Amino acid sequence: MSQPDAAATPTPGPILVLVEPQDIVNIASVVRLGANFLVDGIRLVAPEVYDPYRIEGIAHNTADMIDRVEIYHTLDEAIRDCVHVIGMTARERAAKRRTIGPREAAAELVERRATGPVALVAGRENKGLTNDELDLCHALVVIPTNPAYRSLNLAQALGIVAYEMWQARTGGRVRRKPPRHSAGPAPSELMERLFADWLNALSSVDFFKTRQPEYVMRSLREVFFRARLDEREAALIRAMGIEVGKYLERQQLGSTDPDESNDG
Repeated sequence: MSQPDAAATPTPGPILVLVEPQDIVNIASVVRLGANFLVDGIRLVAPEVYDPYRIEGIAHNTADMIDRVEIYHTLDEAIRDCVHVIGMTARERAAKRRTIGPREAAAELVERRATGPVALVAGRENKGLTNDELDLCHALVVIPTNPAYRSLNLAQALGIVAYEMWQARTGGRVRRKPPRHSAGPAPSELMERLFADWLNALSSVDFFKTRQPEYVMRSLREVFFRARLDEREAALIRAMGIEVGKYLERQQLGSTDPDESNDG
């Protein structure tokens, strides 16, 4: 599968299907996840309660996602057009079924998305999906947790897989707003001026009274070289050193000879 273009907006991901969700807060949380990770849509199967106004009050700025929520009577109806379906479960099952982890499930859904709609299905908060509903799924995703406490909150569980689906679609690359003012690496000449100005500033405050200047400045060089300062950063730090020296000169505390200050 080819790597996605980091500069382009990812194509919409798999559909999230909730079977008989009982808590409107969970529905709102999943709506937010859908907006966060750009899913194809959200389908609710016989929700116990559904109020778009309240959902948007919980998951702010998600009106576009809420407009794409669809309601169905049964899971069979909700996934009828899907070419690949993965169900979520935390319980041990007697029947032999293909179970995979979140990352593998995400990669599989993203790959199959090229051939048609795909769905990630989650069940009821209190008892998950029934065996009959799991029979409609091509595979099951199990999130590894503490064996003594397997159950995850509905939105938390979907969030883990939704994140993995986003990673599979973007290659882990994130588009970020560039800095307002960009600058290249600090040139050697600027760095040497920075060190000279700070040598002067530290001398002005008698920092080297009990220290060897060459050792201190060598350590300071290492610190700044590891920081890989850009030109703007180096200029700013150099300006700090210059102003320290100027301030001390103004206060007659810099390199001024005490005897000279008493003349006249």
